[in-house]
Amino acid sequence: MHSLDNDVLVSAVTRNGAIHLRRGGTSVVIDAQTGSIPAIVHWGPDLGEADASTLDSLAIATRPQRVSGGLDETPRLRTVTTAADGWFGTPTLAGHRGGLSFSTSFTAPSSASPRTETTSDGIAIFLTDDEGGLTARVELQLGASGLLRQRITIRNVGETPYTVDALNLLFPLPWDATEILDTTGRHLRERSAQRSELTFGTHLRESRRGRPGADSTLLLAAGTPGFGFESGLVHGIHVAWSGNQRAFAERATTGESLLGGGELYLPGEIVLGHGEELSSPWVLGSWGQGLNEFAARFHTEWRARPQHPMRPRPVTLNTWEAVYFDHDLDKLLALADAASDVGVERFVLDDGWFHGRRDDTSSLGDWTVDAGVWPEGLHPLVDRVTALGMEFGLWVEPEMVNPDSDLARAHPDWILRSRTTLPPSGRQQQVLDLANPDAYAYIAEHLNALLDEYPIAYLKWDHNRDLVDAGAGPGQAARVHEQTLALYRLLDELKTTHPGLEIESCASGGARVDLGILDRTDRVWTSDCLDPVERLENQRYTSLVVPPELMGMHLTTPHVHSTGRTVSLAFSGSVALFGHFGIEWDLTTLTDDERATVSEWVELSKQVRPLVATGASVQVDTADPGLDVRGVISDDQSRAYFTVAQTQTLISSPAGRVRLPGLDPDREYQVRLVTPGGITESPAQSPLAWAHHNTVLTGRMLSIVGVRPPVQNPQQGIVIELTA
Repeated sequence: MHSLDNDVLVSAVTRNGAIHLRRGGTSVVIDAQTGSIPAIVHWGPDLGEADASTLDSLAIATRPQRVSGGLDETPRLRTVTTAADGWFGTPTLAGHRGGLSFSTSFTAPSSASPRTETTSDGIAIFLTDDEGGLTARVELQLGASGLLRQRITIRNVGETPYTVDALNLLFPLPWDATEILDTTGRHLRERSAQRSELTFGTHLRESRRGRPGADSTLLLAAGTPGFGFESGLVHGIHVAWSGNQRAFAERATTGESLLGGGELYLPGEIVLGHGEELSSPWVLGSWGQGLNEFAARFHTEWRARPQHPMRPRPVTLNTWEAVYFDHDLDKLLALADAASDVGVERFVLDDGWFHGRRDDTSSLGDWTVDAGVWPEGLHPLVDRVTALGMEFGLWVEPEMVNPDSDLARAHPDWILRSRTTLPPSGRQQQVLDLANPDAYAYIAEHLNALLDEYPIAYLKWDHNRDLVDAGAGPGQAARVHEQTLALYRLLDELKTTHPGLEIESCASGGARVDLGILDRTDRVWTSDCLDPVERLENQRYTSLVVPPELMGMHLTTPHVHSTGRTVSLAFSGSVALFGHFGIEWDLTTLTDDERATVSEWVELSKQVRPLVATGASVQVDTADPGLDVRGVISDDQSRAYFTVAQTQTLISSPAGRVRLPGLDPDREYQVRLVTPGGITESPAQSPLAWAHHNTVLTGRMLSIVGVRPPVQNPQQGIVIELTA
């Protein structure tokens, strides 16, 4: 889809100030003519080795005319745009000095200072507002996969405090990108896709929950009408921040169209004293001919990080739906034995292990092992788990506190609040003020004590409520920004102190899924809903930004806890296969046949996981809404696995052919079904011919013609293996 190019990426800088960044199949052209704020005039498909003359001409060709009824110089989208420059859309910066000096207008610095600076992976643009007492540094980085990153740093060089109300990064859109894709949802139904027309005006998505939230959008994309996973030019952005955030698409009558995003600041939350500065979160932009290519840029970029987990993702069993709060040692030892028998590699003890925790109404904050339930500590269970060759993991929720806890009774002043009364509760809990040094030290001490006493390889880090009216105390300043930075600092310190520790970001399931948290953790819990019917869409759209090996996907108990549906093992397994595979099920209740089939799914997941972690993910555009087809393909295109899941009855029976795209068109592939437990063929239908034949097809045939899927009942799934 695109190449990895680690060569110098500033391919040209012209005398007239045009700059061409080129890498990973992406070109970014910046019009940086003398005397003006640089403007991105192209971001998208590679323009080739353009010479200085054509680059200057391109910059000129994109400049707008003056028109009747408008300003004498028509405003255009620049890297920093403000109202004082005539920009009537959403500005890059909004702020003031105690209600005064609200106007900002940046220019290039004096000749004694650099205007732009080449960095190892892009450029930095320096701007000043001498009258406003501000400076700005805009960083543009183009990754090896062609992913564009932007960040802006504002510095107050004035003598009086400067309040920042908004700080946004702006990305230009092609004028024909007129269809929007974003996501929304709720607890148990995160990241459901929605589409709308990009009309004149602003399409705005904001999160004020202190975390992205279950209803937030993971991305904001716009493309040519009808774009899908395999076709149509699409551009999109992601705000890599775990607190309040905003993303917007705008289309102006001046012929400018854009995507923008950044952190959302609460009133008075950011006040810069003299010499202080504020950096925005990184906002990441991708594009593609179809959403598969769009997503591949995110996946490739994220996998190239030095801290990216490189070892095979351990098959994980989580105890929640097996025992809930009923922590009986004999039961848990039997569960560990059963997990080991089917090939599990990581055993995670969920909620209920700490002092006084018998349900979800009390004890958050009291992070010591409950001696009444665990008289010998967790050692008997940990020793059995590790003796069986599995890693041990533990559930924690360090940012939260129950009012019914020893911690809250001793330190009520450590609870985030803006008024004398507590904010509305959620799950009978409040939020601990980690920006308070004493509260931070308490949590860090208790977590380090656990990690020092037990060989804990993995923390399932939960966050089960939104932040409401989050302040530093009655009448004090808003605290979401500082709370988010404190969380980042705590995660970084734990990782540094305990090398090899892995952490999962869980937040009522999938309410904190963003690349800010995933730069410090090793996977996300994609949703508390394990129903494969619901998971199909959730996982499809989460994977537009998150590499699939960082997405927790588990086999579920046949009677699904969250929806009441009864689902087949084949359906559950096929939906969980292309991610970080695991199990959420009381394995001690399985029949011999069920245990054997679960073992087969675990073994298949271990065969597939190298492709999941390094290969290309493919989502297939299908004509029938009742069929879901997706796959993973190895980097060398020698192997691939596809799943075909059927969610409802089909109008056609048998079904029409499904395509399996993304393979080498000129290679031949053996095609066979490898669904653990096999597929059931009714006496009322003939056998699926190709499944009983030595079927060999070219990649071109598979992509264009495809194969017939088997006749299936609703909520069934199959796995197809392709070997060159």
